Amino acid sequence: MKFSALFPVIVAAVAAASEAQSIARPRIIVAISVDEFSADLFTEYRPLFKAGLHRLQTGVVFPAGYQSHAATETCPGHSTILTGSRPARTGIIANEWYDQSLGRADKKVYCSEDPSLPGSSSTNFTVSAQFLKAQTLGDRLKSASPGSRVVSVAGKDRAAIMMGGHAMDQVWFWSGKSFVTLKGMDQPTPAIVDKVNASIVVGIMKPDLPVLPEPCRVRSVPVAVADKTVGVPRERRAGDFQGFQTSLAFDRATTDIAIGLIRELHLGAGKAPDVLSIGLSATDYVGHTFGTEGAEMCAQLLGVDENVGRILAALDATHQPYVVVLTADHGGHDLPERNKIHGFPDATRVDAALLPANMSRQLAAEFKLPEPVLLGVAPFGDIYLARGIPGNVRSRVLEAAKARYLAHPQVAAVFTPAELRRLPLPSGPADEWSLADRFRASFDPERSGDLMVAPKPHITPIIDVSTYVATHGSPWNYDRKVPILFYRPGVVGFEQSLPVETVDILPTLAALLELPVPSAEIDGRCINLDGGGGDSCAFERH
Repeated sequence: MKFSALFPVIVAAVAAASEAQSIARPRIIVAISVDEFSADLFTEYRPLFKAGLHRLQTGVVFPAGYQSHAATETCPGHSTILTGSRPARTGIIANEWYDQSLGRADKKVYCSEDPSLPGSSSTNFTVSAQFLKAQTLGDRLKSASPGSRVVSVAGKDRAAIMMGGHAMDQVWFWSGKSFVTLKGMDQPTPAIVDKVNASIVVGIMKPDLPVLPEPCRVRSVPVAVADKTVGVPRERRAGDFQGFQTSLAFDRATTDIAIGLIRELHLGAGKAPDVLSIGLSATDYVGHTFGTEGAEMCAQLLGVDENVGRILAALDATHQPYVVVLTADHGGHDLPERNKIHGFPDATRVDAALLPANMSRQLAAEFKLPEPVLLGVAPFGDIYLARGIPGNVRSRVLEAAKARYLAHPQVAAVFTPAELRRLPLPSGPADEWSLADRFRASFDPERSGDLMVAPKPHITPIIDVSTYVATHGSPWNYDRKVPILFYRPGVVGFEQSLPVETVDILPTLAALLELPVPSAEIDGRCINLDGGGGDSCAFERH
């Protein structure tokens, strides 16, 4: 090819590189988490996205990022997104765990509560960020730039808290009846919050019959689960607040508040950059209630696409430079009944023998001990020896419990704290980590169990399907892999299949803000977003 033919191409490449380098520092950072939006779902539905998720794909796309740890639950996953740290450093090892040192009768704690308050329990709690050991992007930005504002809005309190952090100016989350804020936050309620709460009450008191978008109709296939069916959307009854959480209206309300706060607070228009985190939680409720592969999920994800488009439009209207990152707190796994239809013969529900109460009963009989011997929130994950077990038999009970778990055909591995302590914190590509590495990334010696139990693939730890039929929480890639999308108007986009992690988001955004973050304090690394030839990570290396 002659140089004359190449010249326009060279000029275009140089211009693109120059444009990328000259883009102004962002005035607004927006982090969107779509709860349970797995890499599998992203890949499956990419061709159907026409609005916000379509536009984000013109930016920097990592279609298979990683929530690299084993504890693939909502609270741990959200704790990684804006802290740059895995659960071993954030201290958020699960949604719930046991703390047998508590003075209250209920020894189970919720990840976003303050258990020191009189009368509190794991189900009747005051929302708090006190368990989060790491600083979020907002925390670090406020320390360096007190004029910055940190705002967090989510469908779940734990999503709002874990992304917002300890120094939020505004935080709003769904309480089960309305959007509320933290107790003790002395601030007038924004007009948009009152407006949305009022509209929700009116809407919930009316029945709602979902209308399937055309692309979703082919997925409307009933699947029997015990005495009910899923896969075919059904009418939500009037007054059904729990059903509201699986409706398109739930994420729409969260989005309305986020957009309203962008406008009311004039985010991005101050002297310092602002941070807004948004947790769209309905996808998780849909996944739990109906599974990940039915018409319900199809309609939900098209709704997410629309809501993200609305957020981008609101940011465009500020006329301020902004950066958006979208990811998920964890992936998800479809219900075993449909998985079997789709060619996973090993998909099944957990054996009741693995329930902590049943394992505890067996050990109590073997060692002639009073119950409980074991405590656990779920069949897998963190399992605790009861504090009252005499010291002279504790090691034998632990060995026997580990042996019982390992002998069960649904168990892949069991780790003890002593075994995990001997391992270094994992490094290298997350897709190459061993099971032990994944559990090490979730291990906090102050909070983790005496045993960490890993299920084999395709085991669903739900027996009672009256409410939920599917879940997540395993160390397997269908729960670990999530999309990570960065969008910055004017930057040359590209797609990369490298196994980046959600902990890489904080250092990447911090570099764009020219915000120093000591590498020893986090687990992530900066990702270069300048496909046009610039180096968005240059500040981090100075």
